[in-house]
Order: sequence, then C-alpha cells, then structure tokens
Amino acid sequence: MFRHPGRPRRAARRRTAVVLLTAVAALTGAALPAQAAAPRPDPHDGTGAWMGYSAGPADRAPAQVPAGAVAGTDVSGHQPQIDWARAWADGARFAYVKATEGSGFRSDTFAGQTQGAAGVGMVRGAYHFALPDRSTGAQQAHFFVDSGGGWAPGTGTLPGVLDIEHNPYGDTCYGLDPVAMSHWIADFSSTYQARTGRFPMIYTTTSWWNQCTGGNPDFAVNNPLWIARYAPEIGPLPAGWGYHSIWQHGDSGPMPGGQDAFNGDFNQLLAFAG
Repeated sequence: MFRHPGRPRRAARRRTAVVLLTAVAALTGAALPAQAAAPRPDPHDGTGAWMGYSAGPADRAPAQVPAGAVAGTDVSGHQPQIDWARAWADGARFAYVKATEGSGFRSDTFAGQTQGAAGVGMVRGAYHFALPDRSTGAQQAHFFVDSGGGWAPGTGTLPGVLDIEHNPYGDTCYGLDPVAMSHWIADFSSTYQARTGRFPMIYTTTSWWNQCTGGNPDFAVNNPLWIARYAPEIGPLPAGWGYHSIWQHGDSGPMPGGQDAFNGDFNQLLAFAG
C-alpha cells in the first residue's frame, strides 16, 4: 500500500536514485525520511505487485474485477484530490485509506479521504504501512489505532490493515530473519486485536511473505488476506491461506488509487465490516 509519488521508467534511473540517496545519507548521517521517494526493488516473482506501484511495463492493463466481486480502491496522500462521486459512479463500493507509517508518520489526508469515501456511501477502512526495523509491532499497532486505524462493531468500518511488503528504503526484509519477522507481525496483530477486538487484515505479496516469514502459515488462522498481484489471474497465495478477502489487481484504472476487488458480494462486504 506504500504510495510512491512517481516511478522511473528505466532501471538505470532507479539505480542512480538509490546511489544518490544512499550517498547523501552516508555523508550527512541522516536516515531516509519515512516518506522518502525511494525507488523500489524489482519483485522476486515478476508480478510487479505493490500498493500503488508497478515494476512491470507501465502500459500493462490491470486485471478486470472478477464476476461477483465488489470493486474498491486504496488511497493515500499521493491522491490529494479525489472525486469520490465519480469513483462511486465507476463502481467503487469500498475504500481503504492510509493512516500511518512506522511509528511517527500520520497521513494529513487521512481524515478528509475517509470522510469523502463515507460521504458517497462507501464502506471504508484504514491501513498502516509497516516499518519493522524502526520500532516494535506493538508500538506501531498502538500508533495506528490511536491515529484513526481502530475498529469497532456497528460502525460500518472495515478492519484495519497491516501493510507488510518489500522495504522501499533498504533491505527487502528490513534486516529481520523469518523468525524475527514472524514475531514482529504477531506482536502487531495481537496488540491490534487486544485494542479493537479484531485481528487486522494483512496486505502482502506471495513472494515477500514466503521469503521474509519463511512461508509461515500460522497467520492464516486469524488474519484475513489482502493479496497484491498485478496480473490477469491471482496466482498462488502466501503460505497458509486458502482464499483471499481482497485482491489488489492493479495500480491504475478507473479507481482513484489502487484497483481492488473484494472476494464476495456487497452484503458479504457489509458483514465483513461488521
């Protein structure tokens, strides 16, 4: 769900930007800012799937919303002006909005985008972009809930989402081995559940999950899956999950942000929101 403000079309330009950012950080001793426009690595499975970013051909058409599924979108500060009425007319019935990143960044467009989606009748929810190398899972879960990412029954909101994927600022797995990464995710998940009464949905890619958690199947027991893959078909799911709740099938199309599909009809979407 990370929102990249612009993507270079040539690999050489991506590599040049990485070198420059790294050199500046090394000379000044400063860390890359939480929202730095850092180029993203190519995906290991060739799917080109990240929230709001595609490493594949820029003109590749996104997959169509599967028959019987409900269309939706995910947005952040990189879509500051959204025509929500048009998004509704184009078929979007739910929207996920970026609330937080790490343990220090709050999106200043979160409140307005959430209100805009609700104003046209969309079911809405919030997501958190994880930075497991910055602070503990519990700290980031508390920060997310305290910043608008909570959930309560009867409010018509979707469960909060842990966006855990390729690191845009450095090592793909944030310097954690599969055991440490699994502990971090469990720490976030259990803390969110303790605060809200519900486990968060997990947004990820199959390649990242199987690499960085070592193919840990345990989270499929409690955490709904939001799978990212920009291709005509959804492909293999991460270890443990037998089905998905949401499929992000593209980063461009009729919707204002990510192109998403809920795996069910509208009544099932409302039930999922609780």
